[in-house]
Amino acid sequence: MLERTRPMDKHVPYTYDMLPTTMIWTIAGLIGCVFLWLLGSLIWQGTGHLSWEFLTTPPADAGRSGGINSILVSTALLLLVCMAVVFPIGLGTAIFLAEFTSETHPLAQCTGRSLDMLASIPSIVFGLFGNAFFCQLLGLGFSILSGGLTLACMVLPILVRTTEQGVRALPQEYRLSAAALGLTKRATLRHLLLPAAIPALVVGFVLGLGRAIAETAALIFTSGYVSRMPESLFDSGRALSIHIYDLSMNVPGGDHAAYSTALVLIICVLILNRFSLWISKRWMHTRIMIT
Repeated sequence: MLERTRPMDKHVPYTYDMLPTTMIWTIAGLIGCVFLWLLGSLIWQGTGHLSWEFLTTPPADAGRSGGINSILVSTALLLLVCMAVVFPIGLGTAIFLAEFTSETHPLAQCTGRSLDMLASIPSIVFGLFGNAFFCQLLGLGFSILSGGLTLACMVLPILVRTTEQGVRALPQEYRLSAAALGLTKRATLRHLLLPAAIPALVVGFVLGLGRAIAETAALIFTSGYVSRMPESLFDSGRALSIHIYDLSMNVPGGDHAAYSTALVLIICVLILNRFSLWISKRWMHTRIMIT
């Protein structure tokens, strides 16, 4: 005669489910609290010095007074140069690795390892490389162009790897269905794979943009330290991160301006992130309406 089994305790699965859920929410809450603490400190210390004149006037008295309009222009130009170089090269490299080579191919493995190594190199090393190659060897000197190209070298591995993994993660049925319909490789990439990989592309773009806009060490050796308004890409320019470092470390009495500049930097990062997400959602919505 078979022995009757003891029914499973209904509270055990519930406990097992609640434990990881509680841990995840606790970690997320701690991360959110740290961010709110940092943001609250910047708001508390920086809003008193923040005004419209602060955003539209040039620095004066080594940054203790005046504003940051030339700093904002230099930062924007650095980001434009960086993204103008990174986007086509990074997207093309990611598509080549994901669609035209296999993961076991020696070229793909070598390129992947090289990108992973580049992503882990400290920024000061990129700064020394940019100074030696762009500033001295190519003769660009301390300029926004040198700084932007150096930032492109730093951001490129992040964009390539995130986009590549996003394209590789797409279901194989997408490619098989496109081949069954007689679509060319180019048409499949343009109309099917790339639109589906937009979230990964946006993630890589946002991560790269965040690293570029907050970079300090690499730009000290390439874009320079000058706080005047740049007239061209060949002029030296000071980024927001360098301005914050200089005010907090080298300028007595520049703490309030440093806090205000840091608050502006955080606001710029948040705006760029939200704008990138809005563009991707808008583009995806447009594609769905067209199809």
